[in-house]
Amino acid sequence: MAEFTHFNEEGRAKMVDVSEKPESFRTAIAMSSITVNHEIYDKIISNQMKKGDVLAVAQVAGVMAAKKTWDIIPMCHPLSLTGVDITFSWETKSEDYELFIKAFVKTKGSTGVEMEALTAASVCALTVYDMCKAIDKGMVIGETYLVEKTGGKNGDFTRKEK
Repeated sequence: MAEFTHFNEEGRAKMVDVSEKPESFRTAIAMSSITVNHEIYDKIISNQMKKGDVLAVAQVAGVMAAKKTWDIIPMCHPLSLTGVDITFSWETKSEDYELFIKAFVKTKGSTGVEMEALTAASVCALTVYDMCKAIDKGMVIGETYLVEKTGGKNGDFTRKEK
């Protein structure tokens, strides 16, 4: 069995020491989504939401979340990110609309950026919800998952389609 690296000798949680790990170029892509009604969709794409440009605010929130992941996920290391990009795409679902959020994060460092990408995608969806909840509190945030990651000791990962 692999050694558990997130526990100290007393069996208590610890942040893993990565000081001896070699730096490498690392990337991660995560996805999330939020389903909204027709009224919200129309207001977002026509920039008519009272709180402002929903996608612009969500994008900035996602970038900020990636940069601050170590502040909210207890065992994450503070990282010097070299890039964060958030993209959006829409899909019609019968009477509703699903906004897909893709977060791309990269760094050169001793630990991966999967958590930063997942946090960025999640916070984007939460921000859309926050900015639109006055119209409909029934929005649904969808699955959030890692699409792929590169670099590091464990190598690359690409999610297999279901």
